[in-house]
Amino acid sequence: MKQNSPSLTADRVAIMRAVHQIFDNPKVFEDPIALRIIGTQSVSDIRKDKRKFESRIHKYLRSIVAARSRFVEDELSVAINRGIRQYVILGAGLDTFAYRNPHSSNGLKVFEVDYPATQEWKRQQLDVAKIPIPESLTFTSINFENQALADQLREAGFRADEPSFFSWLGVTMYLSRETMMTTMKYISSSTPIGSGIVFDYVISPSSQKFLRRLIFRLLSNKVRSFGEPWQTFYDPNSLIKDLKAIGFTKAEDIGPEEINARFFNDRADKLMVGNFGHLMKAQL
Repeated sequence: MKQNSPSLTADRVAIMRAVHQIFDNPKVFEDPIALRIIGTQSVSDIRKDKRKFESRIHKYLRSIVAARSRFVEDELSVAINRGIRQYVILGAGLDTFAYRNPHSSNGLKVFEVDYPATQEWKRQQLDVAKIPIPESLTFTSINFENQALADQLREAGFRADEPSFFSWLGVTMYLSRETMMTTMKYISSSTPIGSGIVFDYVISPSSQKFLRRLIFRLLSNKVRSFGEPWQTFYDPNSLIKDLKAIGFTKAEDIGPEEINARFFNDRADKLMVGNFGHLMKAQL
């Protein structure tokens, strides 16, 4: 990510969520604020150029964006039912959950954690769209590569002695493994039993056959064209072992076959996730 500039990937992800709302039916993920937060010009551009979003590569990318958002909010609802009242969105980008929070009456507090320039850009988008910032939301600025999550959350009023739910979508593949695991260690060592996290990650292309490696190259080139290339890849079994080694008692990989069976079964539009996007659910 460029110094002092908002994330281009955050913008592209928001566009994908909006495209899903406009063109895909039935919707995997309902987000009535997705169109408002990207702005009227972006919505107009999407509607004028439907063919741009019909390529297989674009469908793969927006499918994982829709599926991971749906999965996280489904898991959050489960966490709410077991008493969780703090939700931390790491790398929030233009995520809209806090502005349509169905759990606000239950006292759910939301912390949006992101790079300062991206967060400032989001505030501008919210202001232009006249989307009010709810009292239940706290913005928390951080550079994951050189600031401690614990310090930034503490300053924002986060209660580390209360069980919490974390989501971390579209970020781990852009960070070093060391930085990613440092964040996981913070969650595993500094939050109480019952806390949990859902994040997505990309598996190594070297584990795949030639045709799938070719598809991976197309996907990674598409992401690189946004200016923020993927850096780090993981093996599901090794990642589960690493998470358990630092204190998580449960860790479950949700791979493409399960994601497609759960969210994209029997679709006429052939919307589905590709072979490289995985979700991980871990709990203390």
